[in-house]
Amino acid sequence: MGSSYQNSKKDLLNQNELYHQACEVIPGGISRNTVYREPHPSYADYAEGCYITDIEGARRIDFANNMASLIHGHAHPAVVDAVMEQVKKGTAYMMATEAEVRFAQLLCDRVPGFEKIRFVNSGTEAVMAMIKASRAFTGRTKIAKAEGAYHGTYDFAEVSQTSNPANWGDISKPNSVPLVKGTPQGVLNDVIIFPFNDVGRTLAILDQFADQIACVMIDPVPHRVGLFPGDPEFLDALYKWTRKNDALLVFDEVVTFRVNYGGAQENCHVRPDLTALGKIIGGGFPVGALAGRSDVMKVMDQRESPLLYSLSGTFSANPISLTAGRVTMELFNREAVNQLNELTRTSIDQLREAIKIADVPVSITGAGSMFRFHLKASPPKSYRETYQNKKELEIINSFIDHLFLKENILVINTGSCMFSTALTRHEIDRLTEGVLNGLRKIKPELEKLS
Repeated sequence: MGSSYQNSKKDLLNQNELYHQACEVIPGGISRNTVYREPHPSYADYAEGCYITDIEGARRIDFANNMASLIHGHAHPAVVDAVMEQVKKGTAYMMATEAEVRFAQLLCDRVPGFEKIRFVNSGTEAVMAMIKASRAFTGRTKIAKAEGAYHGTYDFAEVSQTSNPANWGDISKPNSVPLVKGTPQGVLNDVIIFPFNDVGRTLAILDQFADQIACVMIDPVPHRVGLFPGDPEFLDALYKWTRKNDALLVFDEVVTFRVNYGGAQENCHVRPDLTALGKIIGGGFPVGALAGRSDVMKVMDQRESPLLYSLSGTFSANPISLTAGRVTMELFNREAVNQLNELTRTSIDQLREAIKIADVPVSITGAGSMFRFHLKASPPKSYRETYQNKKELEIINSFIDHLFLKENILVINTGSCMFSTALTRHEIDRLTEGVLNGLRKIKPELEKLS
């Protein structure tokens, strides 16, 4: 691995040719819409640490880390060694493994609210399991979620994920907007939408369905909403409302578990009943998990009669993902968390200085080791303030393309960065330089917006 690695196909195909081949067998030529860029996606050849090299030899600094899933960057030696040792013993069995027990112990010891835990294969599955467990425990069908929040691809979880001014309705009663054409009306009827961080409006909305809501689902630092933390007052109000109305308060920490040693919930003074996990706990492999109160998690206990929720999956708790995850999280100890968060704060300070030098109306939000750029002078405080119209999207895409093509810097397509422990001050300085150049490039277009 590393700079000496050579892909035997590199001299045979360029990225455009490979994409044309892909379009013959894959709809749109890709299996993840988020990796597409005009005129074709870039194809990775190999990666190590905080650098990723494509099949044409371009080497870039990776500030995306596969959508926040790689906390130590690519191919960390300790993770690679542990995985290779397990691969030699087998990749999946129709049997339980010690790897599952050891990782479960580690995570439950790490977070006070994790009394029990179950493993699945993705963040989407974890959220799906969390919703189903909430329904099984409460006997209710409706869920409540924040407008604009991304919680994976389960029908109920994706409602109002991409609502816009044409369909989102009044802020005091947001519409439940389908993401996929053909979503059943019954799904929409069972998802209550509220505005994130708006205590008064949210409680008024929830009160209308007080005896029907199984869970109130929150991402404590929702990326798509704007990547700003939930206000303590807001989270406290939701916690008290769920206690009063016999509902569950559930957190989606698939992305935000990186924020602190015990996840973003360590920064909150309320404890969720259930938490969905994914991304970094897989150490670079597919994974998901659901953790929380013992009495709620008992709905999945096959020893119970009646069993309220039978949960299984062919690759759930596979020893490859859980071995990689355990080693990854052992390495992501308190010292590593604090160092990474401090490096991120340093980067944000430098980037804000670059924004001043460029003299552009751009702001930054974030928490822990993640942050997001906004084409606004003041940081947005709601999904509707975060929302980008067509022109704003064109400008942010131009900015991201500049970073990718001219600065050899990879960020997430929302204009977000998710740091890894593989980064050093050198890469941080390169990010600052590249962003300053990119801001200067888009400045004329930004000035037309005002």
